[in-house]
Amino acid sequence: MIKVLIAEDMHMIRGALVALLRTEDDLEVVAEVARGDEVERAALRTRPDVALLDIDLPGLDGLSAAESLIRAVPDCRVLILTGLTQPNNLLRALQAGVRGFLLKAAPADALSDAIRRVSRGEHVIEPSLMAAALETGANPLTARETDVLKVATLGLTTEEIGVKLCLSPATVRNYMSSAISKLGGRNRIDAIRIATEAGWL
Repeated sequence: MIKVLIAEDMHMIRGALVALLRTEDDLEVVAEVARGDEVERAALRTRPDVALLDIDLPGLDGLSAAESLIRAVPDCRVLILTGLTQPNNLLRALQAGVRGFLLKAAPADALSDAIRRVSRGEHVIEPSLMAAALETGANPLTARETDVLKVATLGLTTEEIGVKLCLSPATVRNYMSSAISKLGGRNRIDAIRIATEAGWL
């Protein structure tokens, strides 16, 4: 019997996942949580073989919850369920030790099959996501360039970004210029779009 933990904040979707997995003779749902910061505690209590985590959880996002879970319960294998196709999420998940990455649009039988395969130690990754991740590559931005772009999404001026990040306006301009150049953007709005689509913000 494969013990499964489910982390999904949408009550109806979580209920549907539980109902779906209960139709499988070899799968048992041992824990359900609605928040990312509840995953580790639930896993320590129930010792699941596989944790099925939504990528977009409140409290702690699915990838951060996966990193924490893998450190705390290394025998538990993680399968991320996502509606998002941002390539950087897949790269970050693989670096964290996640075994599977499945789109929510996948057929229902693909989920139970993915859980079984992940429990055996296999990697299960949506081919289209893998292709996009390889095409996009790693995030070229430094942490500070990323911070500046994130704050810029609020529509703030250079001076306001500087105040928020405790940087001088000249330093903000340097980071912004560097980020735009690295991303091949025409301006800050284009750079924000490119970074967002790649999953770097």
